[in-house]
Amino acid sequence: MVEKCETSINGQTIIYTVKRSLRAKHVRLEVRRQTGLTVVVPHSYKIGQLPRLLQSKERWISSHLARCSHFQSLSAEKELSSGDTVPYLGQDLELVKQENHRGVGSVTLDGNTLAVSPGLFKNGILELALEQWYRTAAAKLINERADELSSQMGINYKRIVIRGQKTRWGSCSHKKNLSFNWKLIMAPEPVIDYVIIHELTHLKEMNHSKRFWELVAQYCPRWREYKKWLKQHEADLTAKLCA
Repeated sequence: MVEKCETSINGQTIIYTVKRSLRAKHVRLEVRRQTGLTVVVPHSYKIGQLPRLLQSKERWISSHLARCSHFQSLSAEKELSSGDTVPYLGQDLELVKQENHRGVGSVTLDGNTLAVSPGLFKNGILELALEQWYRTAAAKLINERADELSSQMGINYKRIVIRGQKTRWGSCSHKKNLSFNWKLIMAPEPVIDYVIIHELTHLKEMNHSKRFWELVAQYCPRWREYKKWLKQHEADLTAKLCA
């Protein structure tokens, strides 16, 4: 069940979406560039309690809405060009216009730069080319790390799929298939490892019980730090690529 509501945050009227979930045990706030503020609540939650809760989270909501607006304005103002930077493994790569032997439509990693064929800066196709490069890089790294980590953990999986999920970094199925968001390749490697370990652990514990987190901690002692990093940088990583 989905419904629209409104509240006042810092003197401004904010329209937000309320989603009732049979699986949710607690209220969860989500702020995304495409959809704004969404509040996920347990199925039996009393909506009349939300205004007070949202007021207590006013600072968090304001900062995340402002960040999303920032990325929207950047996207509207300017397309990527040579000299701009894009995120990769927790660092920034500079885009450099450069012909190379791999062809007219290529993107190639060269140290701390991405060598991009000049033709890709025309006709608004650079973002598509970068996404394809990211997807390829994500598939290579995530498959390699999943093989290594699953061996360490004594857990077997069937296959890995790289997707562009809007609300998840990873998921697993009862058939032992794993899916990961290609935008993870923008995050630091320890954060990527945490997400892989998280999903591999679900193959033993299909829940988020105390036992689940104990298993995660065995192979990723700093999981809380990495989980927090993802939450703090979610708007950055899920935003449209822009300068």
